[in-house]
Amino acid sequence: MTIPNPRTVDSLDGRIILALDKDPEASALALSRTLGVARNTVHARLARLERSGALRSFSRRLDPAALGYDLMAFLSLSISQTRTGAVEDGLAAIPEVIEVHATTGDADLMAKVVARSTADLYRITNQILEIEGIQRTSTAISVLELMPPRYDGLLSRLSEQESRPSN
Repeated sequence: MTIPNPRTVDSLDGRIILALDKDPEASALALSRTLGVARNTVHARLARLERSGALRSFSRRLDPAALGYDLMAFLSLSISQTRTGAVEDGLAAIPEVIEVHATTGDADLMAKVVARSTADLYRITNQILEIEGIQRTSTAISVLELMPPRYDGLLSRLSEQESRPSN
């Protein structure tokens, strides 16, 4: 797992990413013209962002419903602390587990899971419970995504803050 440096993205990087959000198929040349920056600079910045882990894979933009996974759920997982590696490996082996976070509070992990139906979710949950080290789960089904992940406001703020002269 790559943990990007919190200051990996600067103002110019933010402008490049926002421009890509507006036109995902834009070439480095098109981006350089839009932003008034050299093409090699844009290319080098994008390569650095990918290497650092700041830019994630393109497939993360995909809506799971387009693949037939209309149901989304969040599973709170309690695990045996001595089996963390086995739990991570077991969860990674289940394609429907699309995201996992270590958390504080009652649960040790929070898993985001997609399923085709409630019966499919039941199958996936049982598969998770079979992983050595999983002690129990609690499931919350998402009824409606009110706000998808968004970063454009943060990128705009970064660009504005770094373009202002300091006092």
